[in-house]
Amino acid sequence: MEPGDEVPPLEGELLVIGAGSNMVFTKDYEGTVITLSNTFHLSSFTSHLVTAWGGMIMDDLVQWTLDHGLYGLENLSSIPGTVGASAVQNVGAYGAEAKDFIERVEAYDILERRHCDFSNADCRFAYRDSIFKHDPGRYLILRVTYRLSKEFVPNLSYKALEGLPHNTAQQLREAIMEVRWSKLPRPEEHGSAGSFFKNPVVDEDTYHRIRADYPDMPEAHGTDGGYKLSAGWLIDKVGWKGRTQGRTGVWPKNALVLYNADGCSGDEVRALAAAIQQDVKQKFGVALDPEAIII
Repeated sequence: MEPGDEVPPLEGELLVIGAGSNMVFTKDYEGTVITLSNTFHLSSFTSHLVTAWGGMIMDDLVQWTLDHGLYGLENLSSIPGTVGASAVQNVGAYGAEAKDFIERVEAYDILERRHCDFSNADCRFAYRDSIFKHDPGRYLILRVTYRLSKEFVPNLSYKALEGLPHNTAQQLREAIMEVRWSKLPRPEEHGSAGSFFKNPVVDEDTYHRIRADYPDMPEAHGTDGGYKLSAGWLIDKVGWKGRTQGRTGVWPKNALVLYNADGCSGDEVRALAAAIQQDVKQKFGVALDPEAIII
């Protein structure tokens, strides 16, 4: 679909995808796949608000905002996927999340065949989560409006950003991109679904138990939901970082990433994920939930 197109009647099993960068297919999908064109399209912008087409590539939007003196999204540089997916997944990186900037989301409700608007609160954003994820195939994200700032205030809260050059937002963006690609496989070289697992959130007793046994575990600060652990650290500790299993493996520079080492199938990726989950559960008593979507 292109901006301005009417949504046609849709029947049967439906799968809505953006760029598909966080999806793993284990078989052909027997239904209708819906996706928006990745046309670079801005519906409107004011001094602080930018409304972008849901199919627009998210990183293109990040660069556009900086080119036009609008700041906030720079920490989300080089995240693969679309504007629409930023709302569905509540994408995040380096101390920032999409929910921090999303003002409203315009969507088409496929079930009720009507257009609808969601405020930030309506979206029920949580860690890598939103209302849209809980009803897959129901909502087609048409446009997302972000509230940005005319003043550049660098967000260096994430430890990996300490010491990065940040005299300008563009300088910080380029530094973040360099850090990101130093730890992740480039899509044109090795297929992956990005960070495969969510960072697990555990209760206080579990956190202190693990930290007592493993003083080198990265420190976590308590929140209303509990203590968020590093999934990458857990996976590394059970010995999976840099290992392969058949034609798939765990990226040597980032244990959160499962990658296609040599023409693997989706079932092989799923089997590797299950093996990692089992080992982490056995060693730490912590369940890892996938961030990637497995079809």
